[in-house]
Amino acid sequence: MNAERLRVLVLGGYGTFGGRLARLLCDEPRLTLLIAGRSLGKATAFAAALRARAAVEPVRMDRSGDVAAALAVLKPDLVVDASGPFQDAGPEPYRLVEACIALKICYLDLADATAFVAGISGLDACARQTGVFALSGCSSFPALSFAALEALRPGFANIETVAAGIAPSPKARMGLNVVKAVCSYAGKKVPLIRDSKPTIGRGLIDGIEKTIAPPGCVPLRRRRFALADAPDLALLPQAIPGLQSEFTGAGTEPQFLQRLLGWFAWLVRLGIVRSLSPLAPLFHRISQLFAFGEHRGGMFVAVTGKTADGSALERSWHLTAEGDDGPFIPAMGAEAIIRGWLAGTKPEPGARPAAGAVTLADFEPLLARFAIRTGIRETSAVEHRSLYRRMLSSAWADLPPAVAAMHDGTETRTVEGRAKMERGTGLLARITAAIIGFPAENTDVPVSVQFACDGGRETWTRTFAGKSFRSIQSAGTGGDDHLLAEDFGPFRVLIALVPESGRLRLVIRRWRFLGLPLPLFLAPGGDTFEEERDGLFRFHVEIKSPITGLIVRYTGWLG
Repeated sequence: MNAERLRVLVLGGYGTFGGRLARLLCDEPRLTLLIAGRSLGKATAFAAALRARAAVEPVRMDRSGDVAAALAVLKPDLVVDASGPFQDAGPEPYRLVEACIALKICYLDLADATAFVAGISGLDACARQTGVFALSGCSSFPALSFAALEALRPGFANIETVAAGIAPSPKARMGLNVVKAVCSYAGKKVPLIRDSKPTIGRGLIDGIEKTIAPPGCVPLRRRRFALADAPDLALLPQAIPGLQSEFTGAGTEPQFLQRLLGWFAWLVRLGIVRSLSPLAPLFHRISQLFAFGEHRGGMFVAVTGKTADGSALERSWHLTAEGDDGPFIPAMGAEAIIRGWLAGTKPEPGARPAAGAVTLADFEPLLARFAIRTGIRETSAVEHRSLYRRMLSSAWADLPPAVAAMHDGTETRTVEGRAKMERGTGLLARITAAIIGFPAENTDVPVSVQFACDGGRETWTRTFAGKSFRSIQSAGTGGDDHLLAEDFGPFRVLIALVPESGRLRLVIRRWRFLGLPLPLFLAPGGDTFEEERDGLFRFHVEIKSPITGLIVRYTGWLG
């Protein structure tokens, strides 16, 4: 049965994440949103700025005050604590939760502190007795990470390793409470599983490198993820018996700031200082001053293990978020639970971490409202597939049939068609074209392309009216992971394969000359794509740069 109306109190409702949760929910007319915080003026201003179909009421409430008395007056059906930080919740960390349970009010929070999220289970019996739910960690970790983990499970007889990380956009300004949380565990002991044994890592000192790359999307730049004190580290061994290794981390940009904080973390590791928490305001200020880089963020969850027949299997879930959309994600777990309640699916009574409380299917329609892309990659047991099929993974299904057929071979083959060749007229353009071996300009010439496949690479020999040039394509590795590497003589171009609107677009991400990296803004880019038209494979390749102007443009068909 659907709920008629819910009163939802968002504590920290005008803050970084509470404010975003309010924005996500304000279109729901069956809600009354109580925007709560220590400042009634700020709550009032925020509520007035919301263009809401929900009823919105600003209220004053301090988590460190008499919360039971405040809740008794406000009478919410649900409290969402988005105020944080939860790493240092004081001597009575569950005062608010206990008050909610005593008053038969349901509770959610956006906590990401291991001890707080894991410890809420101690209130399970009381919550069950009063018939309310109290879910902790309705955030990226563990609500979304566990939803992704569950989607990755099919086909595994046993999972051996789990690694996860979040990569916020450098321009999505972190709140002070987030920086306080990070500083609270920098350099300190972080319990985790490694080599099948409980061990200790060090916050912000240990790390791994990873490229976030949803299939068919432009990847984020490869970066280092520094070990974070996330609830998953405590919850994964309970959820996956026999787990051999686990990791959760954050990969912030610009990376030099993360490394700087990691160096300061060594002061804690060596016992020179007790904590970096007193420096949190300074680090927060520095992060605001150096907020440069791509305005994109992301997240990944990667698992390895064995299938029922003992074969190795590796699978990963990836997410990228453009612009200011990423910071909405940590609030979506709570949003999914609230919308589910309104739809008649209320969580069962009890107090527990939010791991498993929401599925990836619950998240998907919420993510789809934004410039957020997700997808799953499987990198094991696919060596027999063609290069492009391996690169695109699950996004292969988005290709038009003629484009897919052109890239699906694993044997040497030749296809023929017609093309128009245009050449740039500038001196540098002519020199560059000559170095690469592009043919002369012609309006209508026969063209053939030989695809020679060997060892996972493809050698393309393009012949226009008897004039040939060659390039070698392969899968990028290391920092070029999930990018197509194409070598033209001394030049290497790294390309993202992006199926979009019936076309396969080739987006240049970086390039090199004799192995030396060159500035991206000087890269020989252009509008380059493949498509199907009139049942034929058609290509449109444009190579130009700010220095040379047009180098070459060739268009045509192959069949």
